[in-house]
Amino acid sequence: MEILNYAFMQRALIAALIVGVTAPAIGIYLVQRRQALMGDGIGHVALTGVGLGFLLNTSPVWVATAVAIAGSVVMELIRWYGKTRGDLALAMLFYGGMAGGVMLMNLSDAGSNANLGTYLFGSITTVSPQDMTTIYVLAALVLAITIGLRRQLFAVCQDEEFARVTGLPVRLLNLLVAVTAAVTVTVAMRVVGLLLVSALMVIPVAAAQQISRSFALTFAVAVAIGVAVTLTGTATSYYVDVPSGATIVLLAIGLFVLFTALAAPLAKKRARAAAEGSEGCTLEVPGGRAAPDDVSVAG
Repeated sequence: MEILNYAFMQRALIAALIVGVTAPAIGIYLVQRRQALMGDGIGHVALTGVGLGFLLNTSPVWVATAVAIAGSVVMELIRWYGKTRGDLALAMLFYGGMAGGVMLMNLSDAGSNANLGTYLFGSITTVSPQDMTTIYVLAALVLAITIGLRRQLFAVCQDEEFARVTGLPVRLLNLLVAVTAAVTVTVAMRVVGLLLVSALMVIPVAAAQQISRSFALTFAVAVAIGVAVTLTGTATSYYVDVPSGATIVLLAIGLFVLFTALAAPLAKKRARAAAEGSEGCTLEVPGGRAAPDDVSVAG
């Protein structure tokens, strides 16, 4: 294949594959916690890290990772203690992160509007060998947490009170989910961009939920969807000359629509199978208790 003859496309496809696995792997826990937009907020904060990296003439990815992790910790603290003013604090954090990134990018000598666009919307063909090393390390960390601690994370995301009663460190695990999401955002920002990364974390999971009923199957299907759309979107962007991030997200949305259309017939089929199975099941009702012998008392 022609696409594999170029080193930059080989790196792009490998990066797409890694992101296609890691984004849904952490996204399933965010969806379970009803925090589907958390990735979007972290992306806003990570932009400050990108700008700071350019200002300091160092790796924007590593600086963005550090800033995103700090931002995710602050988000969790706001969720725990923010109460009624928490949404306002989060909004200021998100918008401040975006504004700070734009300002720092323009203040740096290496920064420009072109650089800003590659991080906001992704530019997978510009992934460098140094970026690949970072992606490998961070992706390994994400997968180790999301797969190795899947039982504990699922318990916390499903029912915090039950998890707390069973002795799990709920706050620590919640913080771990937030930090892992922050790392995933920085892994994926060169592929789909900071503004679109949340979509890749959420949409494959939402699509998988349409046809699966168990956590394990949803996890597997979501990862398969993530890999399919990232690889297909990357190849399409090469041949058609369209933005890779937007292409990947639109493909994910298309699969979500398809799976939603298939969900109703599958549900009817399952209901019909359950009804047919119940028809063959008979319940034997025990006979009535025999009447006691009459007892006569002689006068």
